[in-house]
Order: sequence, then C-alpha cells, then structure tokens
Amino acid sequence: MSKPMDEDTNGKTEEEEFNTGPLSVLMMSVKNNTQVLINCRNNRKLLGRVRAFDRHCNMVLENVREMWTEVPKTGKGKKKALPVNRDRFISKMFLRGDSVIIVLRNPK
Repeated sequence: MSKPMDEDTNGKTEEEEFNTGPLSVLMMSVKNNTQVLINCRNNRKLLGRVRAFDRHCNMVLENVREMWTEVPKTGKGKKKALPVNRDRFISKMFLRGDSVIIVLRNPK
C-alpha cells in the first residue's frame, strides 16, 4: 500500500505539521492577524502581517515596515560616518523563503 503524497513518514498531514512544527509561528500569525519580525539575509528586518505562506517560507506580507542600517560614504581625509537607521513602508509584498533567516512573533 502506498501512502498519500501529502503525508510524511510519521503519518502527519501538512496541516498538522504547520500547527505543531516550526511553521506554527507563521500559522498563528495568519489565523490571528498578528505581526511577525523577519530577519532577512540582506541585513534587513521586516515587521508586518502574514497573509499566506508555504513550507519553503515563501510569504505574502501586508503592511510591512522594512528596516536597515546604512553607512554613508565619506570624502577623503574625513572621519568615518556614523551609521544611519533607515526604513520604508510596503503595503503588499512577496518574500521568497530562501532569504529568510528567522521569524519571530512581534516582540511587544
């Protein structure tokens, strides 16, 4: 007998895995419409609400605030410039899962 494609070796369905496994943070965010903080590979942080996601951590996000730090260029002989915190607002975005490092519930 062959098992259905959506079950893994333990017999858990994909939905059960989302509710109990590491992706439960994303599942709870979708159900409760809560914010998550996402650290990305390009040293940026995203604070927003998850509309949808999949097992690769691809996500559709809404009301996202993207935050990062920039070091301005300086001329010759000048002191090193201080880093500047920058941010921008993105109303809707798709985030590819391979750029995700960690996902946290909103640290409020």
